Amino acid sequence: MKKKISIAIDGPSAAGKSTIAKMVAKKENFIYIDTGAMYRSVAFYCIKNHIDLNDEQAVEQAISNIQIRLTADNKVYLNDEDVSLQIRTDEVSLGASCVSKYQAVRTFLVDEQRKMAETGNVILDGRDIGTVVLPHADLKIYQIASVETRAKRRYKERGLEADLETIKKEIEQRDYQDMHRAISPLKKADDAIELDTSNMTLEEVVDQVLTLINKTREE
Repeated sequence: MKKKISIAIDGPSAAGKSTIAKMVAKKENFIYIDTGAMYRSVAFYCIKNHIDLNDEQAVEQAISNIQIRLTADNKVYLNDEDVSLQIRTDEVSLGASCVSKYQAVRTFLVDEQRKMAETGNVILDGRDIGTVVLPHADLKIYQIASVETRAKRRYKERGLEADLETIKKEIEQRDYQDMHRAISPLKKADDAIELDTSNMTLEEVVDQVLTLINKTREE
């Protein structure tokens, strides 16, 4: 029987972490814990219930009314309602960035993520998985790509309405915010393996991660 392991993938915005994590989870039959969706769910709850996202105390009070459940088929349930699509809007994305600054929100969600990870054979991606959420993960990957590459990927996602230079500035701004925030800033864990995907296809990245998983199991 294969050894059960936990995998943490960290890295900057638009580095393709979630895409890779989902593909690897499917191939290895792992549970993918979408940490970003959990922050989005908190933001969505607050927006839906007219709670001011900039009022830290109000957001903190709202947490006690929030239950989040992730399923193996990548569905996200907020208080037993499927919100998988509703949490993917730009408004909710900005809201998630706002609520993630609050210590109470991070404490609540990190506790939830750790409980989910206890089963083993899990893969999580985010900004602080290897440093804060799962400091004892069996395999830590720090996935990066050049700003140019990440901007082009986002540009393709958004289609003809998008402007490449604007996207580049947004990514640079997000990087700065993530790396300089007071709580759980984005940084590479000391024992993480850096994976630069700038010149790699999705399949090549997945193959590389699968190789690292097999090496980790053998250790």
